[in-house]
Amino acid sequence: MRSGGSSAPPDFKPWWWEAAPPAAPRDVPLPPGADVAVIGSGYTGLSAALTLARAGRHVVVLEANAAGYGGSSRNGGQVGSGNQKIPVAELVGRFGEKRARALLEEGLAMLRHTSELIQRESIACDFARVGRFRGAISPAHYDAMARDLDSLHRMVGVAFFMVPRSEQHAEIGTDAYHGGSVLPDDAALQPARFHRGLLERAVAAGVELVPHTSVTSIERARSGTVVHTRRGRLAARNAIIATNGYAGRECPPLARRIMPIGSAILATQELAPELASRLIPKGRIVGNTARVLHYYRLSPDGRRMLFGGRMASEHATSDVRDFAPLHREMIGLFPELSCVAITHCWSGYVGYTRDVFPHLGVRDGIHFAMGYCGTGVARAVYFGHKIALKLLDRPDGRTAFDDLPFHAFPFHALAKRLVPLAVSGHRARDWLDRRG
Repeated sequence: MRSGGSSAPPDFKPWWWEAAPPAAPRDVPLPPGADVAVIGSGYTGLSAALTLARAGRHVVVLEANAAGYGGSSRNGGQVGSGNQKIPVAELVGRFGEKRARALLEEGLAMLRHTSELIQRESIACDFARVGRFRGAISPAHYDAMARDLDSLHRMVGVAFFMVPRSEQHAEIGTDAYHGGSVLPDDAALQPARFHRGLLERAVAAGVELVPHTSVTSIERARSGTVVHTRRGRLAARNAIIATNGYAGRECPPLARRIMPIGSAILATQELAPELASRLIPKGRIVGNTARVLHYYRLSPDGRRMLFGGRMASEHATSDVRDFAPLHREMIGLFPELSCVAITHCWSGYVGYTRDVFPHLGVRDGIHFAMGYCGTGVARAVYFGHKIALKLLDRPDGRTAFDDLPFHAFPFHALAKRLVPLAVSGHRARDWLDRRG
């Protein structure tokens, strides 16, 4: 894997940080108390904190690293409704048509809420409704996707159109797919700039951010909650856990309900304009129908390919060899990139749940919102806002997701070690599907 035109390794920090780096470490004292302690400074935590602060609450956000160090500044910057995870027919079969429609409509509300927030708050983050192309890895996948999107359109009015294989070069510069679909309302943004904008609005509203402060446990007390950290303790009336794929010792019962799944992104050097235009002619965000999927796009300036998917390691790594399989998959789609240098490669975690639904609510007196299953930009912003409204006892905090059972993964520690085996099984099924 070439890096920057030399033998030097690529930068193992997100390319997004070139424009919006994490804040330098600084000594921020831990306040003795707050109305609400929010654990996690990603989109969920900041969205919740902003809503609460503007409602007059004193909010302290605790973060183990720099603000936004996790998935909120590492993701692919693809913004959709999250309605492509479970087919409509399966939703209806599990919940009935009325509940299925409510879940799907709320997915659209998440996308709408995020778009309106960015506009209302004037957050400069390269937000654009570029649309999403989703490539079918087999003819059968194309037909199934067409049926599902037709059902989605009939049920909640989602706009889409199908692109047959004979016309797909108008959308994507590869022959690897058997046609695809376009969701024209899906969007792209620069995730680190979006996070920085949310953080600035929250701080301006009075939120206190305490970075580099790991939470070790949370206990219920007569007056509310006590949050124990490596730097001391914080008393709060309420607490919100907003850690998603980075859930840990702060609340073990919730951590057992989240499976952290590693994902990685490669950033190429700047491409010739004609090459970039040939690869993704309309500048859309892109995914596919594989179980072990790829997600990719051009950078906001249209000059680089940002290619995401699985890597060899399940853990954060600075070993270029762990990114080599993802690089080979990118070249398999786009042979023209075989001689293009990789300048950045990075990884992070998404948080999966057993039922592939996001969850929010209250457990043992502690509020939480998490489990976005790889479609977390709009979901996290929306769920953060909603969990704050619930804490405020506002009726508009209700959601269609409220009473979904949130099951733990049996033998969680063992299940985490078996993730690579499960991924291998999914790859095998994808290979069989491609073979027809």
